[in-house]
Amino acid sequence: MGGIAVFSGVINLLMLSGSLYMLQVYDRVIPSRNIATLAGLSLMVLVAYLMQGYFDSLRARMLCRVATLFDVGLQDAIHNALATLPLRGVKPMLMQQPLRDLDQIRAFLGSMGPTAFLDMPWIPLFLIALFMFHPAIGITAVIGTIAIVTVTLFSDKMARGAAKAAMETSAQRQVLADATQRNAEVIQALGMRERFSARWAQINEHYLRENLRATDVTANLGSFAKVLRYVLQSGMLGIGAFLVVSDHASGGIMIASSIMMGRALAPVEVALSSWKQLTAARQGIARLRDICRVTAKPPAPPVSLPRPCRELAVQNLSVAPPGAERPIVSNVSFSLKAGTGLALLGASASGKTSLSKALVGIWPAQGGVVRLDGAAIDQWSNADLGRHIGYLPQDVALFDGTVAENICRFDHEATSDSILRAAQIAGVHELILRLPEGYSTRIGQGGMALSAGQRQRVGLARAVFGDPFLVVLDEPNANLDAEGENALCRAIQIMRHNKSIVIVISHRPSALAALDMAMVLYDGKAIAFGACAEIFARVRASQQGQVGAAKGPVPQVQPVQPVQSAPTPGIKAPRRAAVAESV
Repeated sequence: MGGIAVFSGVINLLMLSGSLYMLQVYDRVIPSRNIATLAGLSLMVLVAYLMQGYFDSLRARMLCRVATLFDVGLQDAIHNALATLPLRGVKPMLMQQPLRDLDQIRAFLGSMGPTAFLDMPWIPLFLIALFMFHPAIGITAVIGTIAIVTVTLFSDKMARGAAKAAMETSAQRQVLADATQRNAEVIQALGMRERFSARWAQINEHYLRENLRATDVTANLGSFAKVLRYVLQSGMLGIGAFLVVSDHASGGIMIASSIMMGRALAPVEVALSSWKQLTAARQGIARLRDICRVTAKPPAPPVSLPRPCRELAVQNLSVAPPGAERPIVSNVSFSLKAGTGLALLGASASGKTSLSKALVGIWPAQGGVVRLDGAAIDQWSNADLGRHIGYLPQDVALFDGTVAENICRFDHEATSDSILRAAQIAGVHELILRLPEGYSTRIGQGGMALSAGQRQRVGLARAVFGDPFLVVLDEPNANLDAEGENALCRAIQIMRHNKSIVIVISHRPSALAALDMAMVLYDGKAIAFGACAEIFARVRASQQGQVGAAKGPVPQVQPVQPVQSAPTPGIKAPRRAAVAESV
C-alpha cells in the first residue's frame, strides 16, 4: 500500500499537465501563433498522459494483488471461523458472514474505490496551484472543497445504518435459500412449496426494501455532490472570466483553473460513488477482527503426547449446548479400560448424544473433564486428537469426493493398506467393490449417490480408520439391514480386540450384543453403570418389583459409582421405570 501511495502521488503530479498545457496554449501559442511551440507542448503533454496511464494501470494491478494477498493471509483464520462458529451456538444467518465479509473487502480493495482515498491527500496540491493563479480563485476552491467534504461525511453518516440493515436482511435471505435447497425433497413431498415461497417473498421484499434505501441514500448524496462539483467548476470559470475582463488574469488561467478544479474534486466524486462498498467493507473489517479474535486457534501444545492406550476417565462432567447455560448432562463420572465396550442407554432427550459430543471434544465441557490416559483432551491439538478418536454421528456427514477419500478422512498421506483395513474392519469392503468405480466412486455432496445404509457403513469405516483408541458410535445401526448389523457387531468385536474403547448409543439390541458394559442416563444424570448382564438383570428385577410391589420389597438398581468416590444411595422408584423403559 505504501508503494501504491507513491504511485498515486506521481499520478496526481502528472494530472497537472492538462491544466498547464491549456494555460500555455492560451497564454503563449495563441498570442504568438507559433506552431513549433504548440507541437513541443503537445508532445510533452502526450508523454505525460502516457506516463499517467502507465502508473494508473500499475496502481490498479497492484490493488488487485493487495486484495488477493489480504484474502490469502486470512484464509486459514476464516476457514477456522467457519468450522468453529457452528460449535459456538452462533445463529445460522451469521455462520457464513465471515466469508461474505472477506469477499466484500477483497472486492473493494480490488476496485477503484481505494484510489479515491489515495488521491485525496493530494487535493491541497491543486488548491495551492489555484492560489498561485489568483487568491480569489484559491479561496473559491477552498470553500467548494469544504462543501464537498461536508457532503461526503454526511453521506457516511446516512449510509452506515442503511448498509448495515441491508447486510442483515441479505444474510437472512441466504439462510432461507440454503435451507430450501437442503430440504427440497421434504418441501416437495409435504406440499410446503407455496408456504416457503410466501416466506421467501416476505424476506426478499424486506431485503430489496433495505437495499433500495441504502442505494437511495448513496445516490441522492452522490448526485448532490456531483451537482455541487459542476456548479463549482462553472463558478470557477465565471470568476476567471471576471478576472480576465478586469485585467487581473489571462484567458489561460481562466481555462486552466476550471480544469484543475475538476481534477481536484474528482477523487471526492469517485469516493461518493463507491461509498456503499466502502461502508460494507469497513463494517466487514470490524466483524472479521472480532470473529478472528474469538475463534482464534489455541496455541499448539508444547509437547506432543503419545497415543492413548490405557484408559478413558470422565470426572464430574457437565455439558451444555453451545450458547446455552442450562446443562443437559450433569456430574457424570465413569472410567473405562482399553478394550471395553460401553452401551450408552436412556430414553430420548436423556443426554446421550450430548455426552458423546463432549467425549470426542465437539462440545466443550461446562464442568468436569474428559481424560485419555490421564491427560485432558484439550491437551491435544485438534489434528492429533482426531487421529485417536473415531466418531459416527446420527446424521452421517459424508463429503463430495471418492469413497476412499471419505474413509481416510481426506488424508493425502493415507496408504491403500490403511484404507482397506478400515473398510474390512467395518465389513464394507465387498459393498464398496460393487459400486460403479469401487473405491474411486464419487459419492456427491452429503453422500447423495449412496443409500442411507451405505452412507452409515462408509461412515463406520471412516470412524475406525487409523485404529483410534476411542470410538463413539451414535445410532450406528439406524439404517442397517441384518447384514449391516452383523458387520457392525463384528467391527465392535475387532476394535475391542485391538484394545480400543467403543461406546455405542442405540435403541436396537443387536448393536449391544458385542458390548460388556452399560450406562443408563436419565434426565442428564447417570443412574446406572456396570456390566451389561448385571444392569439388565437389575432392570428386569425393577420391572418385576413394579408389577408385584405389594408382594415384597422392590430390588434397587445401584447408581453410577463416581471415579474415586463412595457409593451413593439407591435409585428411587420413579427412576426405576425410566431405567426399565430405556433398556
